[in-house]
Order: sequence, then structure tokens, then C-alpha cells
Amino acid sequence: MLVHEEAVVDRRLHELSARLHGPNRLKADLLAEARHALEDAVEAYRDGGLPRAEAQRRAVAEFGSDAQLVPGFQAELAVGALRGLALRTLVVAVVLIAAGDLTWQGSSWSGGPPPPQSYLLLSASLNGIWGVVAALALIALLVGPLAARWGSPWLVRSARLIGFGLTGSLLLGAVGAVAGGALFGWSIGLWDAALTWPPLIIGMVVVSAAWFALARAARCWVLADRRLAS
Repeated sequence: MLVHEEAVVDRRLHELSARLHGPNRLKADLLAEARHALEDAVEAYRDGGLPRAEAQRRAVAEFGSDAQLVPGFQAELAVGALRGLALRTLVVAVVLIAAGDLTWQGSSWSGGPPPPQSYLLLSASLNGIWGVVAALALIALLVGPLAARWGSPWLVRSARLIGFGLTGSLLLGAVGAVAGGALFGWSIGLWDAALTWPPLIIGMVVVSAAWFALARAARCWVLADRRLAS
């Protein structure tokens, strides 16, 4: 009987969980807070003399409907997803910009003739692309928390637009990734030793892993924002 009674709270939390989408850790924290609130309400009713089954039913009923609860929870999840996307993007952008030149330092060909101007232009263009992406990520980190704290419609719309801009900029970054691959191939054509230069190889592996992490974060935010809009 107790298992059935406890399932009343568990079932309500499961229903709420199914309506939410966002970062797993933040979602788990929100549901844990909801569980604690429900358990406190149950205990309060129990202290008032109600049987456990009735106490749980009343606690769940007064906890609120999906229409009352989901928008607030989902808004917090959307902000958390945007924050995660912005943080990952900012870190990746800064690392790529800073490590671009460091990758070549100490190489056997670094003291030789400079590469063609077109090569240098392509390399500078990549830094420019990631500079734009880093700026958008920084703006998202500033506006997102303000939108969550003040709840201003203008701030909320701004945070959404910045999120879409940041996601779109990653597509621009994908063009940069293709250009980076072209730069890598060009480097091998200019310097045979580039194919076996450890920093360059490690850099390509790290960049590939970073793109996977960014794609997951972008997908998480898009789905969280879509769930909030619906």
C-alpha cells in the first residue's frame, strides 16, 4: 500500500519531467526541489492528522497544474541551456584563437620563408570568425541571467534572439571549420613535416571533440527554447 501511495508523488514528478527539456543536471535539481516541496507539504498534512494517501493527494493537487508549473521551470531550463551553450562556445573560440599561432611555434619550418599572403589571409579570417562567435557568446552570458532575474519581456526576447544568433554563428563557425581543414591541408602541402607535427595533430583532435560538444549544447538550447515557446 505504501508503494502505491508513494507513487502518487513519483507519478506527478514523472509527468512534470516529461514536459520539460533542458540541461540534465539543472533539470534534476529543479525536480529535486519540487520533490522536497511536495514531501514537506505531505508531512504538513500528516501532522494535521490526515492519512498518508490523502496527504499526498492534497499536496499534489495544491502543487499546481502543468499550465502553472511548466512555463516557469522551462524558462529556467532555457536560460540554463543558453548559458551552457555560451560558456562552451566562448571557451572554444578563445582557445582556437589563442592556440592558432601557438600550434606552429617551435616547428622545424617556423623559421623558414613565410607562407603566401593568401594563406595568411585565410588564417586571419578564421580568427575573425571565431572573434565574432566569442563576442556573441559573451553577450549571451550577460543578457541570459538578466532575463532570468528580471523577467522583462524585452530581455527575454533579446536573450532568445542572441541564442538564435549564437546558434547561427556556429554554422558560420562550421564554415570556419571547413576552412580550417583546408588550411591544414594547405599546411601539409607547404611543409611536409606538418603531417607529423604533434601540436597540430593534437589540435585537430581537440577541435573535433569541441565541435561535438558545441553541437550537443546548441541542440539542447534549441529544444529547450522550442519547448518554452510551445
